[in-house]
Amino acid sequence: MNTGKIPQQVVVLSAIAVVVVGSFLGLRALFVPESFGKYGHYRANAVDTVAKLPISYAGAKVCAECHDEEDKVKSQGFHRSVSCEVCHGPGAAHVEDPGTVKPTAPRQRGLCPLCHNYSPSRPTGFPQIVTAQHNPGKPCMTCHKPHDPVPPNTPKDCNACHRGISSQKLVSPHASLECATCHQVPKEHSSNPRAFGVGKPKENKACEQCHANKTAQPASPIPQVAPEHAGRYLCWDCHYPHFPEGKK
Repeated sequence: MNTGKIPQQVVVLSAIAVVVVGSFLGLRALFVPESFGKYGHYRANAVDTVAKLPISYAGAKVCAECHDEEDKVKSQGFHRSVSCEVCHGPGAAHVEDPGTVKPTAPRQRGLCPLCHNYSPSRPTGFPQIVTAQHNPGKPCMTCHKPHDPVPPNTPKDCNACHRGISSQKLVSPHASLECATCHQVPKEHSSNPRAFGVGKPKENKACEQCHANKTAQPASPIPQVAPEHAGRYLCWDCHYPHFPEGKK
């Protein structure tokens, strides 16, 4: 029977909701700055705070006004998107007094590996090295021009840029396969990888040429499957191509 009395659990939940909302609004008023949200999801007064800081960086455009030759080389090279001050340090003081204040000109081996030492988190195709193995002890400038660090010799092996993939493939059943077995690699890719990309398989035929080979011997070490094994799926939906361990 409905007596018109509000259930106790509704009363309790409503009270909790009021306390939570009231606490949130109270804390927001206490800790959130008044200018928050004026221009977006941040404190508007931060603009004034930052504007009061001393200027340390000049910007690449200012560097180019005096160093036009270096800028010309850099703007057409692999480092075109890297600001001058990433390597040379803040340049505002140098711009103000170029005769006295000189920017740093790093020539030690330790700077370049900050970006180019191998890290699996870096994008595929980004040039990486293992510092201990790559011309150990020699400054990078011995072989590479800093403003356009073109390799002195075009890399012959894919692992020059695809270090992570190469290391994984090296300990996989596909260790003996050349990368071009599965990938269509334009001859220009090694010298200009951004303009000439590598083709990737789009159909299961790429895997079936080895793993659904009707001429393979019964004792072949290469796992054989029927063409209908994958069904409507692609092989790499279940098997990572560079380390195609079996999936259960």
